[in-house]
Amino acid sequence: MSMLPQLLFTGVSIGSIYALVALGFVLLIRSANIVNFAQGEFSMMGAYFMVILFAGLGLPYALALVLAVVLMTVFGVAFAWITYWPLRDRGQVPVIISTIGASILLANLILATYGPSPQVLPGLFDGTGFLVGNVFMDSQYLSIIVITVVLVALQYLVFEKTMVGKKLQATSQDREMAALLGIPVVAMIFGTFAYSAALGGLAGILVAPILYVSVGIGAMIGVKAFAANIIGGFGSIPGAICGGFIIGIVETLGAAYISVPYKDAFAFVMLIVVLLVRPQGLFGERIAEKA
Repeated sequence: MSMLPQLLFTGVSIGSIYALVALGFVLLIRSANIVNFAQGEFSMMGAYFMVILFAGLGLPYALALVLAVVLMTVFGVAFAWITYWPLRDRGQVPVIISTIGASILLANLILATYGPSPQVLPGLFDGTGFLVGNVFMDSQYLSIIVITVVLVALQYLVFEKTMVGKKLQATSQDREMAALLGIPVVAMIFGTFAYSAALGGLAGILVAPILYVSVGIGAMIGVKAFAANIIGGFGSIPGAICGGFIIGIVETLGAAYISVPYKDAFAFVMLIVVLLVRPQGLFGERIAEKA
């Protein structure tokens, strides 16, 4: 039990990554009313952009990080143009299948280019961290938590307190009516894809020094972030955050006290338990369907 505070700190840090990627899912659910199953691959692409810019081109770390996020923003727009826009009027299923195909394509392109060997990426800070009582505050883990808190607060304010957030939600409810009311529907949707890609890419960059950069990092993060979305309540911002933290803490404690090889399975055990007890998720809410 003496290890518990340290494990909780680690779990919250890893859970923050899942929360960031889960927020990307929520963005597209609440604005474009679709599920992007390539969200995890956005994390992988962001990490590899960082490897190219920092390790390959030798750019300063801060500049490489900013450029990687900018590239992911542009990539998000291109992704929307290819996978979503041609299928926008054909329902959700074709778009979902398109994003699944895109995720497979991206993973295989990276595999063909870089091979299966993981790439090493240093952390944000040179210092290793500091002690607070019996808990060692690793600088990389701490930076993940701080950045996540800032981005979560920003996203909450945008969705709940600004006109842009209201426009995004109106676009999700009824694109035709939103357009008639003067809302730039196309800009809203493409902007959402861009921000979602930037968010996923940043999550991949932050977690890369901990998990290394590899082809499988995207699928692993994406699946757990999707599970976090379901645990928290599909399309709920507070639910995505709490779901990410829950999965991060559960898998960390499970690895420490039960079994390391089965670490990834604990998240899905938690998912099954929540679905059995509360199928709508912890923050699930009643959603009115369009007539």
